Amino acid sequence: MSDIREQIESIEKEIRETPYHKGTEHHIGKLRARRARLIDKELGLEAKKTGGGSGGGYAIKKQGDATVVLVGPTSAGKSTLINRFTNAESKVAAYAFTTVSVIPGMLKYQDAYIQILDVPGLLEGASEGKGRGKEVISVARGADLLLIMTDVERVAFLEKVKDELNKSGIRINSLPPKVTIVKKSYGGVNVVTNVKQPLAKSTIAEMAREFGLRNADITLKESVNFEDIIDAFSGNRVYLPAIFIINKIDQEKDGLRYTDTDHDINILKISAEKGTGLDELKKTLWDKLGLIRVFLVGPDEKPNLDKPIIAKSGENLAKVAEKLSTDILERKKLAKIWGNGAQFPGQEVPLTTPAQEGMQVRFI
Repeated sequence: MSDIREQIESIEKEIRETPYHKGTEHHIGKLRARRARLIDKELGLEAKKTGGGSGGGYAIKKQGDATVVLVGPTSAGKSTLINRFTNAESKVAAYAFTTVSVIPGMLKYQDAYIQILDVPGLLEGASEGKGRGKEVISVARGADLLLIMTDVERVAFLEKVKDELNKSGIRINSLPPKVTIVKKSYGGVNVVTNVKQPLAKSTIAEMAREFGLRNADITLKESVNFEDIIDAFSGNRVYLPAIFIINKIDQEKDGLRYTDTDHDINILKISAEKGTGLDELKKTLWDKLGLIRVFLVGPDEKPNLDKPIIAKSGENLAKVAEKLSTDILERKKLAKIWGNGAQFPGQEVPLTTPAQEGMQVRFI
């Protein structure tokens, strides 16, 4: 491992000492791609093509309609919050490292069951393994949403935690770069784009080869920089929504008051102990997860709101049917709908119809 770290530091030194201009762009791009591969190897992310964990992390069974991971520094009140929200029994104390394992709890909200995981506090250097960092990051990579939390005295930790997650291949509140990679058996690397690019095609092709892409068609649908290209070629980046929280606002003192304008991120302010701001947090959590309720109507029933099914915004009725049973999906080709999304009560629609919040559905 020390050898990998030495290689990374050597490359970083060369990047710092190489003036950047069009003549050196090709070389710097290759160095940055090589450094990224070594960092992935150091973190245990190399060759992982999708999500997944890293660093031998915890084995957590995902339950409910969504999984939320509560991340932040030690003693920020994470255990108090999860105990307020769920049926978890996470030990609470006013000293660091109280949470020595992952504590799962289940929040019921708007008919959904949302699993919330309380993990050990995340420290600076977590991406390098400090303070159970790799295990915590392993759990975070499998989440549907992150709650990134600190307290009023350590607001700067929000950016520090975000930085540690970024170093570990977790991209917060962002979308993957619009880069399509089609591997082929011959023909070399071909870069295609209709968008003006800050990087030369030859630079992008060389970075691709550094990632082992010897024969591929690479299509760029937006302007991309070095980091975008590295993320696209790495194949192991995780893109997660996140909510940023400042806890213990009941302990704010004069001169220690913070507003959303202090940072480039939107921040919710709560007191887990007093219960302040928790209703707004639950609603924000629901919205960020993109959850909706669809109500199942039986063959002989009138439209009603008795049987909620939790779906995700953007899913169609076929996906809803699949949640019920693959047998239903095979046997039913149409649905009758009432409420939101219906042009008139009982409208017959194909299963490709998008599900909407409050829609009442009978599969036929």
